[in-house]
Amino acid sequence: MAKKLFITATGTNVGKTYASCKILEHLGRQGVKIGAVKPIETGVSSVPADADKLLKICQKYNPNFRELEPLDICAYTFALPAAPYSADTQNIIKTENIKEKIAQIESLCDYLLIEGAGGLYVPITKSYFMIDLIKELNCQTLLVTPSHLGCINETLLSIKALESLDIRYDWCVNLYKDREEFTQITKPFYDDYFKQYDKLEDLLLFNHPFFKGL
Repeated sequence: MAKKLFITATGTNVGKTYASCKILEHLGRQGVKIGAVKPIETGVSSVPADADKLLKICQKYNPNFRELEPLDICAYTFALPAAPYSADTQNIIKTENIKEKIAQIESLCDYLLIEGAGGLYVPITKSYFMIDLIKELNCQTLLVTPSHLGCINETLLSIKALESLDIRYDWCVNLYKDREEFTQITKPFYDDYFKQYDKLEDLLLFNHPFFKGL
């Protein structure tokens, strides 16, 4: 059975795909037989863009992925750029199909990276959320958080949600927005409240202790 890492975030456009690609590249260069799956991708007109990026990296390092297409590593894709529940206008999503797709791709690799959609409480169905999938998979999770004004609330709520379900997690800040303001607006609280935390750019230096557990 492959080791698994689930990449999630406080919301959309926070840096899940960026972090996922960097982690896959690092593990692939270390000789790890990597794999990736994007269970659900919305806003897809033809080729799922996030899945395409993940697949191209896997194809560089794992021959089992070289004949696959981006759609092969997705359980569902939808045209509407919205939460899966809203994008699924025909009500076709079956949670068992998502888990079957993950198991199928897992069989092709020794280390599987699973990239979620949106944040933890993005609805997949009316009563099944992204965090429910993470809990059922029982795998290590990396929470990517933003740096813009308001991110403290988003970060704390996401961390408390993970902890409420006893999900194993690490977290990091992606300084992609309001980078200069972060030092004054957010960093003082993080320094005092968390004492120690990671920035995504430091995590991706690859000598970081995070990778010892992967």
